[in-house]
Amino acid sequence: MTTTRSPRYTGIYPIAPTPFTASGDLDLDGQKRVLDCMIDQGVDGICVLANYSEQFLLTDDERTTLVDLCLSHVAGRVPVIVTCSHFSTRIAAERARTAALAGAAMLMLMPPYHGAGLRADETGMLQHFARVAEAAPIPIMLQDAPLSGVNLSVPFLLRLAREIPSLRYFKIEMPGTAAKLRSLIEAGGDTIAGPFDGEESITLMADLDAGATGTMPSALLPDLIKPVLEHYRSGLRGDAASAYARILPLINYENRQCGLRATKTVMAAGGVIKSDAVRHPLEALHPATRAGLLELAGELKPLALRWGK
Repeated sequence: MTTTRSPRYTGIYPIAPTPFTASGDLDLDGQKRVLDCMIDQGVDGICVLANYSEQFLLTDDERTTLVDLCLSHVAGRVPVIVTCSHFSTRIAAERARTAALAGAAMLMLMPPYHGAGLRADETGMLQHFARVAEAAPIPIMLQDAPLSGVNLSVPFLLRLAREIPSLRYFKIEMPGTAAKLRSLIEAGGDTIAGPFDGEESITLMADLDAGATGTMPSALLPDLIKPVLEHYRSGLRGDAASAYARILPLINYENRQCGLRATKTVMAAGGVIKSDAVRHPLEALHPATRAGLLELAGELKPLALRWGK
């Protein structure tokens, strides 16, 4: 297997939401506006087709349409990560191949799982990721998230990084993220090219202290999260902590009350997209929850709330 050399990716790589019309169809013009807004937010890169993109509610044809649209519209302005998770190794590899050919900078995958009880063992997972890497010689980020219900130990993550040269990025968003990141970095050293956190950056300061070099939040307020990283990398930890404390109530409200609907609600209010519709069986935010979200966002004025006005 030949893996192309690539720069080391660090910084803020938010998840792009997938906008729908009020009737539930893809809003392709809205998707372009989402991407343009995110680039104007100053992001270091964009991740598409992730869980916060409602990837589990998209058809295969819609995925193909979105990969082509997102990669062509971003047109190299920032790196794009394409999520290719699937329980089937064959399907995950084909998704990876399609994304690489379209110009993706990186792939993101969860370990193979299906429901609460159907998971691969460590040998199966290693083979799964190895075959995906063979199909698409670009960097891979492994997403270690509670949704999969899969226990990925630090020794096993290191084994993946050592045996699959392109798999050296890890998005850790399990309980105790900072402790796991610290253990992974201490044990792996330079083998770990990209220790990232996720989960809307809700534990960002602790994760930066543990050695995280990137974060993958939603597209709700990356313009307000980015200064936290910049201050921290400049050695101004106090300034980073102050900037983070200011925005943490909104991040917490998003994470605990709204989930993936928060970004759509704020982007619709800000004129980025026409509708904040989600696909059934997901439901719209309760009016009181929506009001609380917009109240917090209105105090901070993230670009998503102003971009389309």
